Amino acid sequence: MQVLLVGVGGFIGSALRYTVSGWVHRAIPFAGFPYGTLVVNLTGCLAIGLLAGLAESRQVIGPELRIFLFLGLLGGFTTFSTFAYEGVELFRDGEFARVLVSVVVHVVVGFAAVWFGHAITSVR
Repeated sequence: MQVLLVGVGGFIGSALRYTVSGWVHRAIPFAGFPYGTLVVNLTGCLAIGLLAGLAESRQVIGPELRIFLFLGLLGGFTTFSTFAYEGVELFRDGEFARVLVSVVVHVVVGFAAVWFGHAITSVR
C-alpha cells in the first residue's frame, strides 16, 4: 500500500512539476536562467516545511497521508524539497557536520556526476 501511495503521489507531483515549470518558462521567456526549476524547488521546500510543521505541531497528518504527500507528491514535484527537509532535520538535531557533508556531497558530487555522465557519452 505504501508503494502505491508513493507512486500515485509521485505521478501527480511529476505532472505538477512539468506544469508549473512550463508556466514559469512561458511567463519569463528567454530568461537565460532556469527560473522554472527555481520556482518548483522553492515552492516544494515551502510546501514540505508547512506540511512538516502541521504534522509536528498539530498532528493533523497521519502516516499514510504523510507518505503520500512527503515521499510521493513532493518527492515527484522536487527531490530538492526532501533534501532540504532532511538537512533541516539534521540541523535541528545538532548534526551540523552531517548537514555540511550532505550539502557538499549532493551539490559537488551531483554536479560532477552530471558532468562525468555527459562527458563519457559525448566522446567521439
